[in-house]
Amino acid sequence: MLSLIDLSSQRLDDYSSVLPRGKFDVEHAVETVRPICDAVRTEGEAALRRFSEQFDHVVPERLRVPAEALAAALDGLDPAVREAIEISIARRRAVCEAIESEDAWRSIEIVPGAVVGNRVVPVGRVGLYVPGGLAPLASSVVMNVVPAQVAGVPSLAVATPPQAEFGGLPHPVTLAVCALLGVDEVYAVGGAQAIAMFAHGVPELCRRVDMVTGPGNIYVVAAKRLLRGVVGIDAEAGPTEIAVLADDSADPAYVAADLISQAEHDPMAGSVLVTTSRELADAVRIEVARQVDLLATAERLKVALTGDQSGIVLVADLDQGLAVVDAYAAEHLEIQTRDAASVAERVHNAGAIFVGSWSPVPLGDYSAGSTHVLPTGGAARYSSGLTVRSFKRSIHVIDYDAAALAEIGPHVVDFAHAERLPGHARAITIRTEEAR
Repeated sequence: MLSLIDLSSQRLDDYSSVLPRGKFDVEHAVETVRPICDAVRTEGEAALRRFSEQFDHVVPERLRVPAEALAAALDGLDPAVREAIEISIARRRAVCEAIESEDAWRSIEIVPGAVVGNRVVPVGRVGLYVPGGLAPLASSVVMNVVPAQVAGVPSLAVATPPQAEFGGLPHPVTLAVCALLGVDEVYAVGGAQAIAMFAHGVPELCRRVDMVTGPGNIYVVAAKRLLRGVVGIDAEAGPTEIAVLADDSADPAYVAADLISQAEHDPMAGSVLVTTSRELADAVRIEVARQVDLLATAERLKVALTGDQSGIVLVADLDQGLAVVDAYAAEHLEIQTRDAASVAERVHNAGAIFVGSWSPVPLGDYSAGSTHVLPTGGAARYSSGLTVRSFKRSIHVIDYDAAALAEIGPHVVDFAHAERLPGHARAITIRTEEAR
């Protein structure tokens, strides 16, 4: 089921061009979502209702989910599921508060009377998108809302697609998680139109936001690209992906199960094993075929695991394996080798690293405490996952007294004239030379 790429006899400066990678043509999708976004901007709620009928095949009675529906979803939640969600929330909040927060104020007095400070403030209003297609990702509510709350964002709104089987309301577990987190502004709106609603605002329904976060399909990503600048975005996240770096000590059943776990998300999801062991590669292929047939998602899995974005890469040794996974820059990277912690320390590019046999990726999807909103498509080379810092902005505060300005003023004037900006210089000299 998984294709094999043998790199064990090759040494390349850059492995990225020979690794499995799916095609994700956002530019093409942008042209599809452009009229959707324009219609939401000009027509407002009427467009949202039309697109709900077209794409979700149900038109909610009310696009903003009523408070009683949130309460009912929470009341109807299975106690065991509620406990699992509450543990997920608690662990995510603990990590946010302990290691992701920034100090509210820091300053330095460069010379007497010259103080530059850095004030960290939260984004004012954030729209959080939660997918609801093949899998209603209630866990994404936790991953978006908790860091925003810890950052101190004062206004949060959630959008998630309506579901025909629930009478036009979103999935009840998604609503229950919103209720658990105290988020009462929830919209039964999905797809590109939800991003447009957040970006432009819809009169008498939804105020525009300053920033949109959360994963989605290619049309959600395309809308985020199209509207970037109108609204801030977290990232252009593509289909989920997992890479596993393993040697002959890895358990093939574990590796196969982990590759399957991410392929289950989407037919476009990528699952890549990088290994030094041909025996492990063969055993994993057998295990994948066996385990896939046990699952209700087998049809989707077979598409993902046989696609161009998935496969097994055979390498000569761990050094080459590390070069390969750094070139791939996986959203999720598992290290299943001897001395896995030491190997993990040598990785430079990954959205999140899962160390050893007992840290599978689904742990991070739900309850590890880490974020599961992570960079995809190789973006882990230059970007990070969604954390508390994602919802904060730095504002420099400059406070000089007259003496401090007089001391540095001539240098500012010289620099301004060098750039042929006499007005800049004048703003200094009017305070220094002419004040004397």
